[in-house]
Amino acid sequence: MAAAARGLRVLPRALHVPSAARQLHTSPVCLKARAARVRAGKGDKLVTYEQAHAPHHIGHRKGWLSLHTGNLCGEAGAAPRALEDAFLRRFLAGTFPGLLLDEAVLKRRGNLLVLCALLARALPPHKLYFLQGYAETLLGHFYKCPVRLELQTLPARLPYKFI
Repeated sequence: MAAAARGLRVLPRALHVPSAARQLHTSPVCLKARAARVRAGKGDKLVTYEQAHAPHHIGHRKGWLSLHTGNLCGEAGAAPRALEDAFLRRFLAGTFPGLLLDEAVLKRRGNLLVLCALLARALPPHKLYFLQGYAETLLGHFYKCPVRLELQTLPARLPYKFI
């Protein structure tokens, strides 16, 4: 009995750790959201329409860059579509190296996949048509659905404004 009473007296001291004190750490609140925003410069930085507007303006001033029904309430398959979108954007950047002037817009209409992109006029038309056919054919075999590329060429990057 005496050993049990002595064990109860020793137990609280054995569990006490000197460095484990309860403390409250606070830091000032930072309400600035800086993600996906272009930093202001001296007025010489060229930005496009997509870059000029903040992410919280999507759906108000600018549209989505990926149009599909996977983001609707109750629809499944949003994550695989996001991975497909990332693959398609990298595929376009690799197929048209240095020619993409702005982000590509991906549209899924039923079984049809439409890719819209703005390209620089750095290649002759016959090479551009070959790359367009190559990309449509290869992506059509990858995704087993019809793929259409809607390409528009511009002489240079079109500025929306300078920041």
